[in-house]
Amino acid sequence: MLEDLRTLVEIESPSRDLDALAASAEAVATVIENRLGGQAVLNVNEGGTHVHWVAGGEPRVLILGHHDTVFPLGTLARRPFAVADGRATGPGVFDMLGGLVQAIHGLAALDDRSGVEILMTADEEVGSVSSRTLIEERARACGAVLVFEGAADGGALKTARKGCGAFQVSIAGRASHAGLEPEAGVNALIEAAHQVLDIAALSRPELGTTVTPTVASAGTLENVVPAEATVVVDVRVESAEEKERVEAAFAALTPHVDGARITVEGSIARPPMPESAAVELFALAQQLMPGIEAKAVGGGSDGNLTAAVGVPTLDGLGAVGGGAHADHEYVVIDAMAERAHLAAGLVKAIQHASRA
Repeated sequence: MLEDLRTLVEIESPSRDLDALAASAEAVATVIENRLGGQAVLNVNEGGTHVHWVAGGEPRVLILGHHDTVFPLGTLARRPFAVADGRATGPGVFDMLGGLVQAIHGLAALDDRSGVEILMTADEEVGSVSSRTLIEERARACGAVLVFEGAADGGALKTARKGCGAFQVSIAGRASHAGLEPEAGVNALIEAAHQVLDIAALSRPELGTTVTPTVASAGTLENVVPAEATVVVDVRVESAEEKERVEAAFAALTPHVDGARITVEGSIARPPMPESAAVELFALAQQLMPGIEAKAVGGGSDGNLTAAVGVPTLDGLGAVGGGAHADHEYVVIDAMAERAHLAAGLVKAIQHASRA
């Protein structure tokens, strides 16, 4: 497993870099074929190259993950793959190349892989726009989804996720000389300040809803009334009702400054993943690994998409470790084999249940 993990980490795969993603997909396909046989299909589109492998037989379980990472090309030179003190480190080891490797090796331990499909996408970190239709299609066909994103703290499985999305509020004003005639302008920055306060007030922490302005830009020079401004907002919700409320509130934003105009783009693209989606599969995991815990988390994954179309989904089956999207990202080596065995046991249990 460590050798395969090294192979994948050392082929950098930043989202939206289509050439890098193509090379990474080739490597993922090679690892799958070497360990499981058969042929992995490379699905190339505008979001990158997705990898799809089918064992054959009636579809029963989808192994879901992604091979794109958040790190730009060149990160590997600064932070190469390494194994020391019981940890493997390097860009993407935890999110989520370690989980990908564990899933493949877990399946390799099975004599019977009938009904199993693997889908590793290339655009999860940037919203799964190009892969969403394929993900939903294969999830419905298989009827059960195991997501190999990194585990929650302490190795817990992820049985609920918040819905998440982003909005961009663009403000159009009118430029003027800030010293000679500021009153002739329409100050987009002042309007943006009003909007930031209105937007932040949409949060409902008691309901699990966070609405957080994260990026803002405005202006060109210190002596020019800014004619344009933008505000980017991260949104997380726990319920469909809150999704509807927040989206409606963004659509209803109105200007405070006379003459300013507002345009809103975005949505909560990943719907919430409710705990009910994971109940049956988590019960199987508890039988295989007594004492394993479940946690609800704020981050989204492609598990949100499969749960939203009504398919039982269990997430967080990937690597035990931490530091996702950070320089201290790591995987606990001693947990890798145990998690691979859990993957194998879950697939076997799902196969048995579907035949009963």
